[in-house]
Amino acid sequence: MKEFKFSKIAGTALIATLALTLPALGQDAAPVAEAAPYADAAAVAFTFNTFSFLVTGFLVMWMAAGFAMLEAGLVRRKNVAMQSMKNITLYAVAGLLFWLIGYNLMYMNVADNGGFFGVPIPVDIPDPAAETSGDYAAGSDWFFQMVFCATAASVVSGTVAERIKFWPFMIFTVVLTGFIYPITGSWEWGTGWLDQMGFSDFAGSTLVHSVGGWAALSGALILGARKGKYGENGSVTPMPGSSIPLATLGTFILWLGWFGFNGGSQLALNGFENASAISRIFVNTNLAAAAGVVAVMILTQLLYKKVDVTMVLNGALAGLVSITAEPLTPTPLAAIFIGAIGGVIVVFAVPMLDRLKIDDVVGAIPVHLLSGIWGTLIVPLTNSGTSYVTQLIGIVSIGAFVLVVASIVWLAMKYTIGLRASEEEEALGLDKTEVGVEAYPEF
Repeated sequence: MKEFKFSKIAGTALIATLALTLPALGQDAAPVAEAAPYADAAAVAFTFNTFSFLVTGFLVMWMAAGFAMLEAGLVRRKNVAMQSMKNITLYAVAGLLFWLIGYNLMYMNVADNGGFFGVPIPVDIPDPAAETSGDYAAGSDWFFQMVFCATAASVVSGTVAERIKFWPFMIFTVVLTGFIYPITGSWEWGTGWLDQMGFSDFAGSTLVHSVGGWAALSGALILGARKGKYGENGSVTPMPGSSIPLATLGTFILWLGWFGFNGGSQLALNGFENASAISRIFVNTNLAAAAGVVAVMILTQLLYKKVDVTMVLNGALAGLVSITAEPLTPTPLAAIFIGAIGGVIVVFAVPMLDRLKIDDVVGAIPVHLLSGIWGTLIVPLTNSGTSYVTQLIGIVSIGAFVLVVASIVWLAMKYTIGLRASEEEEALGLDKTEVGVEAYPEF
């Protein structure tokens, strides 16, 4: 009897609750709230594209840590603090210079100046409340483009390590990030004269990596080799780096950042096609890097009877640089081929530089310059919208400009304030003589 009474009470309560929550019989349901303003197609596209720039931009920013760790691992213990300092300061300088003059020099009214450069004025970031149109937020685009500029400067740092003084290097970084990189970038990405010819460099095999590589080559030639690196009889003295684990960590960080580097260069995430394109770019980027590793692994075993870990690390980076000029149009098999040739370039270019007595501490010239040239030149293999002649014109013209301007800057400093540390300072290490803090004081 008690159970029946309880069930009756519970049932009555349930019916009463439903009566209160459901609309009355015969009445229309409450009108559905109006769609939120962000359901508007233009606003959705704006949001997704801005999100893509910001996320891929901070992946590229993380490449600064990759370069720092790679260089810290490949220089000797007595110069690790110097390389660490150079990498954080060059990133800061690039950020300031690309805001102050670089971005607009690269993109503003380039056509009005014959397609050769824009207007060197500071970037104006709009008030967020007023930015209600466009394909993406202006600030997100500036940030994404800025981290590319910093990458070009990072390439130079490793090549000229262990013998260049700190302040001359920073002065060169100002020129590179404020003038050289934005001007050459305007020729294609700023819709300048190379773009009008049909030159194509999707994410910067030439416009970022080879620009840094040409500047690094110029610096290495003018600075000269580290003391004791090359003997008079053509012998090469090995100068092992401080930490292979650090160099490996740096390589993995760079590999990760490259998904932002290449994927973000699609410049949009809205819609089926853009989202699918970015995923394809990720696949090709990863395959090219993997192919670079495997190619170096096999070649060094065949040539030297041992696998050279430093070359394997650079093989991954060479594969990445090689696919950067066109990561979208290749098939997976073509991406593997392009990346593998990048690895082959590293294996043969490193000893070639030693024979020429060009001292490249981290192997940036084979990785960024030579693999960048290869990647840019091979674009027409999978992209019918350009030609080998046009690609070659772009490579040569950018190389000539960077070599000339960079050499003028290096030579001007060499004969005024000086570039190189003294022999005594070089022997002691730049951590002691330039930084004042040693990375490994216990040694």
